[in-house]
Amino acid sequence: MITTRSFGYTLDRMNRAMDQALSNEWASQQLWIPAIDVVEKKDSYVLHAELPGVDASQVDINFEQNVLTIRGTKGSTLETAKEGETRVHSIERVHGSFERSVKLPQFVDGERISAEFKNGLLTIIVPKAQAAQARKISIGEPKPSTPSHN
Repeated sequence: MITTRSFGYTLDRMNRAMDQALSNEWASQQLWIPAIDVVEKKDSYVLHAELPGVDASQVDINFEQNVLTIRGTKGSTLETAKEGETRVHSIERVHGSFERSVKLPQFVDGERISAEFKNGLLTIIVPKAQAAQARKISIGEPKPSTPSHN
């Protein structure tokens, strides 16, 4: 005797297996590393970090020994439910803690670093120290030399 099972039955079993494989415990173990651009301008370095879905209150920015570090937490949009109440079909968006560090050149003004967070984009401006900024040096007339008396 041949037993056949409907495609729906097979799909349901596959969905249950996926639910177990993609449980909240697994999703919370995912590593999230936000994308960062670092641009050098004449008088500063500008960093742009993509932090979609992150609340500004969950972001911490530190600057120590010329290393700028961005840390934070991105919460999950999935509600914690009792087992069997929720079936997750796909989890592609990561959540949890993140950290990125960028080593900056030696001559920056750490006291004047500023940050802005808008629409999921964190922008950090790190001004260059005066010593590191290019400056034009004009060539003057040679000074007349005074005769030496020996």
